[in-house]
Amino acid sequence: MDSRRIRKQQPSPVSNHDSESEALCRAESEEKPSLVFQRPAVILATFILMLLPFIIVLSNRSPSLEFFCKAGRVEGTGGFEAKAKQGSNITEGNFPRKNITKDILLGGLLVPGFDEGSCLSRYQSVLYRKESPHLPSPHLLERLRKQEALQKKCGPDTELYRRAIEQLKSGNSAENLECNYVVVLSYSGLGNRMLTLTSAFLYALLTNRVLLIDRGAHISQLFCEPFPNTTWFLPSDFPIDHVSSMYKDDPRSYGKMLKDKVIGHEVNGATNGSQLPPYVYLHLSHDYGDFDKLFYCEDDQRLLQKVPWLLLRSNQYFVPTLFLIPEYEQELSRLFPKKDTVFHHLGRYLFHPTNPVWGLIGRSYRAYLAKADETVGIQIRIFDKKNTLFQHVLDQILTCSLEEKVLPNISLQEPVASSADAKSKVVLVTSLDSAYFERIRNMYWEHPTATGEIIGVYQPSHEGFEQTGKDMHEMKAWAEIYLLSLTDTLVSSSWSTFGYVARGLGGFKPWIVAFKTSNQMANPRCRRAMSMDPCFHFPPFLDCKARARSSVDQGALFPYLRHCEDSGGLKLVDPAEQ
Repeated sequence: MDSRRIRKQQPSPVSNHDSESEALCRAESEEKPSLVFQRPAVILATFILMLLPFIIVLSNRSPSLEFFCKAGRVEGTGGFEAKAKQGSNITEGNFPRKNITKDILLGGLLVPGFDEGSCLSRYQSVLYRKESPHLPSPHLLERLRKQEALQKKCGPDTELYRRAIEQLKSGNSAENLECNYVVVLSYSGLGNRMLTLTSAFLYALLTNRVLLIDRGAHISQLFCEPFPNTTWFLPSDFPIDHVSSMYKDDPRSYGKMLKDKVIGHEVNGATNGSQLPPYVYLHLSHDYGDFDKLFYCEDDQRLLQKVPWLLLRSNQYFVPTLFLIPEYEQELSRLFPKKDTVFHHLGRYLFHPTNPVWGLIGRSYRAYLAKADETVGIQIRIFDKKNTLFQHVLDQILTCSLEEKVLPNISLQEPVASSADAKSKVVLVTSLDSAYFERIRNMYWEHPTATGEIIGVYQPSHEGFEQTGKDMHEMKAWAEIYLLSLTDTLVSSSWSTFGYVARGLGGFKPWIVAFKTSNQMANPRCRRAMSMDPCFHFPPFLDCKARARSSVDQGALFPYLRHCEDSGGLKLVDPAEQ
């Protein structure tokens, strides 16, 4: 996939001719006639337009959405330099914008109307990121608008939410409630949480539920609110006071209730015995049991549709298995005609860095990446540090990068002179350990490249160990994920959700390196990802009709499902590219 391709404007689900972003930004991009032949009013208007960028810089304000729209189309030239066709550079401070276009709303994924100052990243992502060649479907855009309306109608501080809370307090189920909810409980590291949130959001779209998340692990410090005129945060006075301690043995766990026959079901989804509870806890983590896994069966989904509140805990990207539920298959095909774009579209819709995180991203990008001709991300994550040798990991990373022409070889013979116009390449290294960065940096500092390229190596942070729940640690982690997603090429560690999120947001297929605990090189050294979509590490291999484990190979059931490159899990792929 060529990540540099520029896509056409995405049609809106409401109109066959103009997208929402096209309708918002109708700046003309044609060449203007000589000013000699313009009327005085036109000359004055042109003069004022040329002064706008300088006014913005002098006033030390971030460019507004309206300004982007009026500035016209800007195309990247000469690395990441960008020039407006009107003839003036559009800059934020000294930052040359990489690829500003009219697609500020990401093909209709986003909507105007948010307070821009409260979340600068929402409308400024076009300053940094190439346009995606992957178009969201009109049906996805339509469903996103409906979900936004539902979130506003039923979200916290509304009358319908208060009614749902009163029903929850009563301890009785009510099938005729106007609003139903899925609440994501905070759990695991940042990458896992982002994958779970995306999975839960898709489930909310499929089941017409409001998505809420608990405030654990300081999510509000990392992400802006994704829905207009409402919040996705669960209020602190939520009546179930033990959500933080819920786990698979909780009395209201769906799997435990099935196992203990507190609830049951028939093929038509009816309950056996007593009334359904007002809420059910869904344990969908890596350690879930066989009864928990029945969540993914169609009959169980029909039963759960009658429960107003679903409280969900997971550390998995369970999207691929939703495609195996017959009831959702047709709708998912309409939402995502290109199956491997699920996280790419939903992740860019949901996850907008808060202003403090956006500051980390912007400062790093402007200082180290913006003016490079090419950028490379190297993401290193070691899960068994005690039994994985440092030199072995470094050798594998470098061997992969050199063999696949991601990085140039060094010259150990005569010095290679670099010309004044030599190509520059910046390598962004992310790791909890600084030693990998230092060795790669020294290699290109002490030796010239065989190609004459100039190589710069940069590592934003090295925290030593994962510190889940600490504000600044997680802010840095989110900033590094975002920076990796902006690179042209990525070399990523196997099993790493950190890398999964970066490639999904960036919309590209990285090179994946698997580190063995033995002192042996994997062969091949690395492999190209089959798709940009993340891996579901622990899918439920079960026969829903027999309600038992199954030996059927789910990776061979459909052309758009395959086993992951780095595990026995499942992932979505584009059959046309396999």
